[in-house]
Amino acid sequence: MPDSSRLEFAVARRISIQGVVQGVGFRPFVFRLSQIHQIQGWVFNGNDGVEILAEGRNSDVDAFLMSLGSQSPAAAYITKVVIREVVPEGLSDFQILDSRCESTPTVRISPDLCICEECLRELRDPSDRRSHYPYINCTHCGPRYSIIKNLPYDRPNTTMAAWKMCPSCQHDYDNPLVRRHHAQPIACESCGPGYRLIEGDLTTDENERAIRRAAELLATGSIVAVKGLGGYHLACDANNPTAIAALRERKFRKERPFALLVRSLQEAHQYVVLSKSHEQLLQSVARPIVLAPAKIELPLVSPDNSMLGVMLPYAPIHHLLFDFGAPGPLVLTSGNRSSEPIAYRDDDAINRLTGIADAILIGDRPIARRVDDSVVAVRNDKPFMIRRARGNSPGVVCELSTVDPILAVGSDLKNAIALVVRGQVFVSQHIGDLGDCETDGSFQNTVHDLLAMYEINSSELTIVHDSHPQLTSTRFALSLPARRHIAVQHHHAHIASVLAERNLLNERVVGVAFDGTGLGTDGTIWGGEFFVGSVCDGFERCHSLRPARIPGGDAAARYPVQAAAGFLAELNNLPDLTKLPFHFPKRFTDATKLVETKLRCFVSTSIGRLFDTVAALVGFLRESTFEGQAAIWLEHQAGQSPPQAPYPFPELDYRPLLSAIISDRLAGRPISEIASAFHAAVVTATVQKILQLCRDRTVNAVVFSGGVFQNELLFKSLLNEFERHPEICVLINQQVPANDGGICVGQAALGLLQE
Repeated sequence: MPDSSRLEFAVARRISIQGVVQGVGFRPFVFRLSQIHQIQGWVFNGNDGVEILAEGRNSDVDAFLMSLGSQSPAAAYITKVVIREVVPEGLSDFQILDSRCESTPTVRISPDLCICEECLRELRDPSDRRSHYPYINCTHCGPRYSIIKNLPYDRPNTTMAAWKMCPSCQHDYDNPLVRRHHAQPIACESCGPGYRLIEGDLTTDENERAIRRAAELLATGSIVAVKGLGGYHLACDANNPTAIAALRERKFRKERPFALLVRSLQEAHQYVVLSKSHEQLLQSVARPIVLAPAKIELPLVSPDNSMLGVMLPYAPIHHLLFDFGAPGPLVLTSGNRSSEPIAYRDDDAINRLTGIADAILIGDRPIARRVDDSVVAVRNDKPFMIRRARGNSPGVVCELSTVDPILAVGSDLKNAIALVVRGQVFVSQHIGDLGDCETDGSFQNTVHDLLAMYEINSSELTIVHDSHPQLTSTRFALSLPARRHIAVQHHHAHIASVLAERNLLNERVVGVAFDGTGLGTDGTIWGGEFFVGSVCDGFERCHSLRPARIPGGDAAARYPVQAAAGFLAELNNLPDLTKLPFHFPKRFTDATKLVETKLRCFVSTSIGRLFDTVAALVGFLRESTFEGQAAIWLEHQAGQSPPQAPYPFPELDYRPLLSAIISDRLAGRPISEIASAFHAAVVTATVQKILQLCRDRTVNAVVFSGGVFQNELLFKSLLNEFERHPEICVLINQQVPANDGGICVGQAALGLLQE
């Protein structure tokens, strides 16, 4: 019964808190605050976040409310607090109540969190009962998104539902003064999941023995598949060339860079040049792969690349492998064959990875959905997302003014999707390149997964897709029943993604979209575009790279010499490029014939293909084994030279540019100087066109988006140029990638405005 004696001087407040407040220890935090400030009431997880009733003396309630915002858990992210005065009930204590489902959920799901310092200390403490336990966690750390099956975030709605807590874990779970109070994945050696190692016909079941054996195998040159938070990784000794070569051969990953898992920040400093911004990213709770300038050459790890990806251990299993003798650093790459999605189910991992790994370290805790590692670079001392996944997804990146649900399905390369729930734009984890059965299935599962999580029927949705009718993502979008389907042009979505991130939908900008491909509104393939306009009023295409006729469709993106045939056909008096110093292969000659006959050719303004053409002219004659490889190689070559004067590139007409490159190549100019002068030409021509458009259209902001702007040399040079023009504001993507992984956000914003 209510205590009437408490009513005389009591006030009461009903508090609704939204943001990332479930799965981060928020309810236990609220409980502890209630004890400190002598508050009565309750707290529970609801569909929109956390609901609190706080009763007490006026001064105590005020202090309690102040502490809610200033002392919240590190992994929490509060976006909205609503406080209402209510009538006191005279409650006698404070309780954590069971979660309630009263309407369609809108709560922000916490991403997976890296192991906290307290759990790491216990992991290494021989006297602690969770010593060496690979699934140690608490309310401050551990899995979240990768184990949630339904909302709200409670143990029965996670992949831990099958494990009943032992008395000791149950005590920790129930005790409000312990940091594992209401930690949903709580477990220990006695009651929780464990690890086992499959090595040929031999299985090692016991946790510590299995992990020690895996560490021993890594130290002796073997490749081991390791189950992590969001899927399986393939690991080997980064200082063992034989092991790395075997991994590349078995995984069919010829040249694409690998990432390094380093033991510590100090070890990272041995391999890469780290700024304070790099260090902060490496040590953040997201623990992404961080791209930084390489200090030493590791040709088998990151061939022809001036950057190296490094990350710190984020799961207990990583620390245990190093503690038990695994060499450092380790190559750590997705557990798959090239182009396939990462394996995350145990049976699938055994089936797909047995031929690649010498042993498989299997964890018993199921993963609800595959989540790759995030990849982040630094631009202008700020994070620059390359791949948004573990530690960041499914976060909210911005808000739109709508209560109706919107699904934006992205594009076919580097696919990610966006779901708008009551204005909040949730972005999925990186899914990959669509077009094969496994990745397409993963894409469809992610769509259905998010819709089910937020209890949305597709028939209620506005579904936004790319305007290219033949894309896998477009065809799937159109197959779903919906309130409305909306097509959005690819490069418009790139520019809109930047403006949506910053809530600048009305801002008029010059938008520059440089990438490899995207269907334009005129039926040609765009990729070197200048727009003026806004999300609200639309974008006008004002200029582009001079068009070229590119032969052979998608193959031109894989073979730089094939793309070169289209651009070079626009030049007069070409030398014989099949002879030295060019030595173009037969594919170039065949592609040239296609251009001459106009068979199987498409008109394109792609800057990405221009980069490929220049790479071919200075020596990249082989097939690109991953997207952007030739451009990355060309950037690496440019980095070997001091800055050079730009080649002529008037109004983005590449003919004088390519003619000058051919002349310099024939004259024996160093490749690095040619590559540097080419980058300078792109920068100079781009800046000149932007300044002209800003002046002519009275615009004072420029947006850069598209995969080409992942080129650090190009982007840094552009920023340096605009330091001379402080009147122009430069905007880029930050929370979502500038590549196609971010266009779902732009699609959602443009879809909203087209309703």
